Amino acid sequence: MAKSALTSSGRPSSGSDKPSIGQRIKRFTVEYFRQWELQSMVLPGILFMIVFSFVPIYGLTIAFKSYTVIDTLDSAPWVGLDNFKIILSDRYFWDSVVNTLAISFLKLAIGFVLPIILGVMIYEVRYSRFKKFVQTVSYLPHFLSWIVLGGMMITWFATTGLFNQLLLDLGLISQAQNILLDANKYWWIATLSDIWKEAGWGTILYLAIMAKIDPTYYEAAKIDGASRLRQIWHITLPNMKMIISLNLILTISGLLGSNLDQTLVLMNSQNREKAEVINSYVYRMGLAQGDFSYATAVGLGVSIVSVILLITANKVTSKLNDNQSVL
Repeated sequence: MAKSALTSSGRPSSGSDKPSIGQRIKRFTVEYFRQWELQSMVLPGILFMIVFSFVPIYGLTIAFKSYTVIDTLDSAPWVGLDNFKIILSDRYFWDSVVNTLAISFLKLAIGFVLPIILGVMIYEVRYSRFKKFVQTVSYLPHFLSWIVLGGMMITWFATTGLFNQLLLDLGLISQAQNILLDANKYWWIATLSDIWKEAGWGTILYLAIMAKIDPTYYEAAKIDGASRLRQIWHITLPNMKMIISLNLILTISGLLGSNLDQTLVLMNSQNREKAEVINSYVYRMGLAQGDFSYATAVGLGVSIVSVILLITANKVTSKLNDNQSVL
């Protein structure tokens, strides 16, 4: 004879502790109206995601069709994987991949570490007014659009611009040249300008985490004779481990998504061979040339690779964090 299972209260269970659909709907309704103010604040965000993130997923079928502006999503003829085959043999696409990866890896190598260092340096400053001044100055470029910053850079790097005049006055160059017209320097221009814009803003999460560290850790370390560098290495950085891992995962997953605004502003006919990235290539093929199917196929392929990078980076970082995943 089968033994009857006991619930946590000591009573025999009815066979399954899983609530029915009706019970779950009733529980959801009760919880919703109990917090209807907060739930109502979330609804616009949910509707936004449904309309602009989930409904357009159907449009990905364009990648497998020969779509033109006179077609509808349903009337366009299917072509299977033909668009993806064209991608594999498209030299200009692979040139954009090389440029994207080169710029992204430079940003990862320099731009990922710099906000951590800057955040620790700001946190270690004891003079509050100077700390606020540094934070304000470092945050400011983030609030300026690339249209504004790009215009400033185009003016600075012009032959008669501030940058060339400064180098001439210092005797570092003998003849002025427009740096943005030199394709070989574009990767560094894109990397350093993006870091200049976002490094200060990237310290916000790190400063928030450091503000929550128990000060008794530092007091105990001081008693043990630890220097400030030792305290940063053994107390500050370990407490930032999870947020650093999260930012690393998101950065790696976005390696193929270079900054489109920056590229469209700084790219010109002279530096295009080094400035063209995947996003600008998709923009040019889709909107400028009207090849919507091909552009959608490129975007879909990039998204799939980005998901693979996201999962891989999460697996690797979880191994480094004692199998604790941050996602």
